[in-house]
Amino acid sequence: MRGLAEFVMKGRKQAIMAVLLLGLIPLLNLLSPVLVGLVVLRKGFQEAVQVLVWAILPIGGWALAGDPVPLIMLLGITGLAGLLRSSESWEFTLLAAIAVGVCVEIYLRLQPAVLDLIFLQMQPYFEANAIQGEQLDALRDVMTSFMGAVYMFLSIILLMLARWMQAALFNPGGFQKEFHGLRVEQKVALILVSCMMLANFEILIPQTWMLYLVLPLMFSGIALIHAVVAAKKLSSLWLAVLYALIVLPLIANLVVLLALLDSWYDFRTRLTKSA
Repeated sequence: MRGLAEFVMKGRKQAIMAVLLLGLIPLLNLLSPVLVGLVVLRKGFQEAVQVLVWAILPIGGWALAGDPVPLIMLLGITGLAGLLRSSESWEFTLLAAIAVGVCVEIYLRLQPAVLDLIFLQMQPYFEANAIQGEQLDALRDVMTSFMGAVYMFLSIILLMLARWMQAALFNPGGFQKEFHGLRVEQKVALILVSCMMLANFEILIPQTWMLYLVLPLMFSGIALIHAVVAAKKLSSLWLAVLYALIVLPLIANLVVLLALLDSWYDFRTRLTKSA
């Protein structure tokens, strides 16, 4: 990845060549938004616009063929990179990433054929468990928001990859410091919790959107754990265990709860003072 970043940073022609070639290849076309994001982070929108236009050509072709998600990711990550560059705030960038997930969800609702195919393959399971009618409609809503949340998560990860590339070339160790400092402030945490309460009672906000609201806190909690492990010079095995267990709802909820507590008590500052 560092070699690819070095190639892209050599000049506009190299960047355009990279996004054109990667944009043509399924799955690898998700690296095209990373490279555009890297250009935005390093050189700003004015330089990145020309690279973005060329990146849209192959990915736009995939959109015309029936897969617009890479295009949504390209535009979303470009916007998130611009926000991160101007604000230098991962907190606000994580909140803005909700828009990427919502855009994917809107597409899935406008084009139900995508989920129709998935549900058709799952039909034997539905029949075996007598899932039908309202249960099937509720499951469809959950699946739609879940897929949006997956792409929101992916957009954050790809943006972090772009930021890591930038740091690796121009500010070694900078991304680690940034990530360890990622924290949701108290006011923002209160807004997220309030929205979660509204979603829980389906007031103004769909209940399935809870997934979007949880992710910023999830990243904040993970960043805190990384910071503690680094500060205490603990074994990286702790992080391996975290990532192995975080798929469990109980562990995921504990990480979110930890992030909420950190919003009030700022454990990193307390840890620094006690060191």
